[in-house]
Amino acid sequence: MDQPAWKRSEGRDHILPVHHPWSFKSVRKFMKNAIWLLPDMDSTGNWYKPGQVYLEKDLILPYVPNLDLCDANCLSENEHKRSTLLFFRGRLKRNAGGKIRAKLVSELSGAQGVLIEEGTTGDAGKAAAQTGMRKSLFCLSPAGDTPSSARLFDAIVSGCIPVIISDELELPFEGILDYRKIAILVPSSGAVQPGWLLSFLRNVSTSQIREMQMNLAKYSRHFLYSHPAQPLGPEDLVWRMMAGKLVNIKLHTRRRQRVVKESRSLCTCDCRRPNTTTPGLLP
Repeated sequence: MDQPAWKRSEGRDHILPVHHPWSFKSVRKFMKNAIWLLPDMDSTGNWYKPGQVYLEKDLILPYVPNLDLCDANCLSENEHKRSTLLFFRGRLKRNAGGKIRAKLVSELSGAQGVLIEEGTTGDAGKAAAQTGMRKSLFCLSPAGDTPSSARLFDAIVSGCIPVIISDELELPFEGILDYRKIAILVPSSGAVQPGWLLSFLRNVSTSQIREMQMNLAKYSRHFLYSHPAQPLGPEDLVWRMMAGKLVNIKLHTRRRQRVVKESRSLCTCDCRRPNTTTPGLLP
């Protein structure tokens, strides 16, 4: 914090990758002016204090997908195999905003065309999730301990239309990407109404589903990290979004610098010698 580069803007032109809600927890109050790269932005106060994170300052990044990309050939092969209407595999009970999961399980379990499974880790868990998503039209993406999760991006790269139920969710690169083309966002209050969600999904037309699936194939590139970085990949979109923040950074930096600060070496009082004659120089 004592470095000249930090002091110049009070950290506003510095970038900090914050990969977990607990990262930098003990020093956040000193670094709140910097641009944070976050996988989640929770405004409920569960993870971040008010004023620490907000969209005008920070950037939301996608999680790294856990599943393999279902490319054009894969999507074509699975087009007629998607016999499940709605799929979810993961922890069925979570805390904070994730309490919605238990309500959804109670509402959806056992319904025709719905497959809900408790998640498991390891290769077997990954294989089960990948198979389930590639056989489904819609993939449920509810809030968990945090508003987002890798599951959302697993669905995107699997060609499974995400059904997002997370009221506090902020999405990556939303200033560039239109998520209405690839996902269905549902408020929690509507999702838990008896019969409402399934009725809505069953009434999405075949042409709408096909269009969204085609858009998922186009959008997948925006969420796949790579080395070297690819045009329009997440690394590229980070810098495009960052460019939009430069004017605001310069604004706050220049506002801070515009007032002349007091200096001990600068005489600010009337300290000129009085117009008197030195006694030792009398004739």
